Amino acid sequence: MTRPAYVHRHRVPFEETNLTGNVYFAHYVRWQGHCRESFLAEHAPQTVAALDDGLALVTVACGMEYLRECRALDDIDIHMSLRHVAGSRVTMDFAYWRAAPGPRELVARGHQTIACMRRDGDRMEPEPVPLELRAALEPYQPVAAVR
Repeated sequence: MTRPAYVHRHRVPFEETNLTGNVYFAHYVRWQGHCRESFLAEHAPQTVAALDDGLALVTVACGMEYLRECRALDDIDIHMSLRHVAGSRVTMDFAYWRAAPGPRELVARGHQTIACMRRDGDRMEPEPVPLELRAALEPYQPVAAVR
């Protein structure tokens, strides 16, 4: 199966490494958020604007699998692809590829599910995924391999 992906590049700063010199594990989840936010800014600006009008994109689940260590000044390409959209929820998959230095290699994989919610005073209610966001995500859904 081919996985079209939105790609966000991140250069690891020294501040994201721990005392042993590798990237602290929690930063990979932060990078998911950076990738998602870049995607929204580039492909769904009306959805971003709706955040000021009561829309909330709430992360309800996420996970990571670490395959290789990353270090300061590594260039990491974070590939985000759509796993599925159902009701008010969107699940995305992330593949973390070291782009430089050295040979390109998969260093981690992750996933994240967000729920679209509408703020109503102190309450939040589920809301369907905005049409603009659905359309923006469509090119990044899995494409079945040709048999």
